[in-house]
Amino acid sequence: MGYTGKAILGFFGKLRPDQITVTDCRGYAARRAAEGKAIGSVHTELGHLRSALRWATKTGVIERTPHIERPPKPASNVKPMSDDQLRALIDGCSAPHVRLAVILLIATGARVGAILDLTWDRIHFETGIIDLRLPDGVTRKGRAVVPMNRMARVALEEAYNARLTDYVVEWAGRRVKSIRTGYQAAMARAGLSDIHIHQIRHTVAVKMLQAGRPLVEVSQFLGHSNTQITEKTYARFMPERFAAAAEILDLSGFNEPERTSQNRRK
Repeated sequence: MGYTGKAILGFFGKLRPDQITVTDCRGYAARRAAEGKAIGSVHTELGHLRSALRWATKTGVIERTPHIERPPKPASNVKPMSDDQLRALIDGCSAPHVRLAVILLIATGARVGAILDLTWDRIHFETGIIDLRLPDGVTRKGRAVVPMNRMARVALEEAYNARLTDYVVEWAGRRVKSIRTGYQAAMARAGLSDIHIHQIRHTVAVKMLQAGRPLVEVSQFLGHSNTQITEKTYARFMPERFAAAAEILDLSGFNEPERTSQNRRK
């Protein structure tokens, strides 16, 4: 919200909430598109504005939430990363805190914010559990409790022995609030391009589904509030679900009896 707020306030900041019109929303979308922003990003930014205004109405700051028109959200065209790309990305991380963050992103399928919020009191080495939930439960996006795989355990144990703060991802004795620069540098070293960090989360989901894990299991692992969200986002990566239905429509042998009788006459 803070990051997208810079763009939102630059356009809407001088307006009172009751002054915002559909024309303003369309003007904002047009400007961001002209600046090279993807429609999906514009959709998200206007969604953040709408969420803030709804909160303001709920808490009595304003009387009414204005209608915030958003461009239709495009269908996801994100492609999952290959195992080789994931390994190359890890190897490309020169800073220990960036490497740890990337490993945890891959091992948990969590969002970046959840990893950077993670504190050591929610890392349970004895039971092998990583609790991504915030203690007060205040977060707009769902967070899960996930098992710790071997890759994550090795990285976490190394970081725990060198810890200087309560935060799992730290640098020079301070909490890390962003790994944007380090991630981009790792991408360059790995020879990768045009792979947003959130693509790691998509990759985790696709790998699990393609390995045959149940949709409900993947949904809970990702911290989705319901399986409909998971299905809507990743159904195209599960074509095998419809294999039996496709067989019903198989007419490849439709003319075979006729051909067989013709061969007999010959």
